[in-house]
Amino acid sequence: MWGSLIDKAKEGGIDVIQTYVFWNLHEPEKGQYDFSGRADIVRFIKEIQAHGLYASLRIGPFIEAEWNYGGLPFWLHDVPGIVYRCDNEPFKVHMQNFTTKIVNMMKSENLYASQGGPIILSQIENEYEMVEHAFHEKGPPYVRWAAQMAVALQTGVPWTMCKQYDAPDPVINTCNGMKCGVSFPGPNSPNKPWLWTENWTTWYRAYGKEPETRSAQDIAFQVALFVARNGTFVNYYMYHGGTNFGRTTSAFTTTSYYDDAPLDEYGFIRLPKWGHLKQLHEAIKSCSNPILFGTQFTLSLGQQQMGYIYQRNSGECAAFLVNQDDTKSVAVIFHNSSYELGPSSVSILPDCKNVVNVKNNTRLITTGKKFNESEMWQEFKDIIPTFADTSMRSKTLLEHMNTTKDMSDYLWYTFSYQHESSNSKAVLSVRSAGHVLHAFVNGALVGSGNGNHEKVNFTLDNTITLNNGSNNISLLSVTVGLPDSGAFLERKALGLRRVRIHDIQNSKDLSNHRWGYQ
Repeated sequence: MWGSLIDKAKEGGIDVIQTYVFWNLHEPEKGQYDFSGRADIVRFIKEIQAHGLYASLRIGPFIEAEWNYGGLPFWLHDVPGIVYRCDNEPFKVHMQNFTTKIVNMMKSENLYASQGGPIILSQIENEYEMVEHAFHEKGPPYVRWAAQMAVALQTGVPWTMCKQYDAPDPVINTCNGMKCGVSFPGPNSPNKPWLWTENWTTWYRAYGKEPETRSAQDIAFQVALFVARNGTFVNYYMYHGGTNFGRTTSAFTTTSYYDDAPLDEYGFIRLPKWGHLKQLHEAIKSCSNPILFGTQFTLSLGQQQMGYIYQRNSGECAAFLVNQDDTKSVAVIFHNSSYELGPSSVSILPDCKNVVNVKNNTRLITTGKKFNESEMWQEFKDIIPTFADTSMRSKTLLEHMNTTKDMSDYLWYTFSYQHESSNSKAVLSVRSAGHVLHAFVNGALVGSGNGNHEKVNFTLDNTITLNNGSNNISLLSVTVGLPDSGAFLERKALGLRRVRIHDIQNSKDLSNHRWGYQ
């Protein structure tokens, strides 16, 4: 799909394709690399170049991105003494090794703009300012080290840090968000350009949450305002989100990613968003000469109205007339002419006289096929393991992620329980750190529970029926993707934390019982 997606992006007025580099995709095992198939990042960059576009390479290598474990390979978890994303030598060694490998791959294929290639920007780290305070004195030195390490790789193109206002020179601090046209205070040096690395075109979906959308008009308003204020680069996150195949998505994030983007999950053009932004891009590009070669000055047109004017010595002029009042239209006077500015709008005048008109488009959708025939579906029946079926044993509850090593979402916790009472009724109480639990007693499902995107932990309390004598208790713990963000990611835990069975006469804590795992 790469060629088709790039073609549609180019047709929509896009000049730069931005991509993350997924460390856990490329180095799933320490020292074992995969750059084949959909992981062939060199081929992807060359495909961008073949279509006449530029590339922005966000190496990270921590990326968050609603991607499993934030893009970090889980084998890092077992490196002795490691603390992710701070002034920690074990982490810095592995981060530098991977970053250097990616940069050298790009260099060897002459893919940086300094070599005649398409890559014009690279990114190191990702939204670190959001967690830096948690690392105290270990945070700022890490920022400085990451910047110095990246710059020392000598790519010949600028490096960026998103959401990192104190990004050390010459690394450029950039904005992420929906409203950078309003909220971004600008770069931390007059020698750095205004860059917006993530303009969220919608919001990703989490299981159990209502979908959130963002209008084409709001996106266009923020882009036009950002450019008016000196913005030189705007990246849509996402322009195409696609599908998180397999186990690549993060905790509780749906596999369909940013379906409301200008190109939907399947790569189809989504109107009016794609068309509205295409016309915006054309309008902005019609102002290129004054923006690139002119001088900017501002003009107050009212309490919430502002004019941003770019003018060359030759007299060539372009203007952006902004109304930030989100409730009413306002008439303003500019160059002795009256202009009606709608609520939350930017009127673009490529010649400082005539307003570019942007039209809305609509999208027609027709149903291709309905899957309603029962014979098209197949059922898979799993075997419920008992303690006797397991080979991995422990006298305590094991942490889920550290046991499965990111090789599976599923982990069976099993034990044999001796019930000596004429009362067959009891309560099974399980406290889980997340995400999902299915409880079986003697092969029968007795209850299920789950957390959610906001609160992953939960407690399952279910009345169960026990045999007088031996009983097989099988608890299936399920992760719905691994966490992708937050400080001290290596310390996060999932799976069962406490298991109790109690009835009228007895209460037993089985957390330190003899457990079998599968």
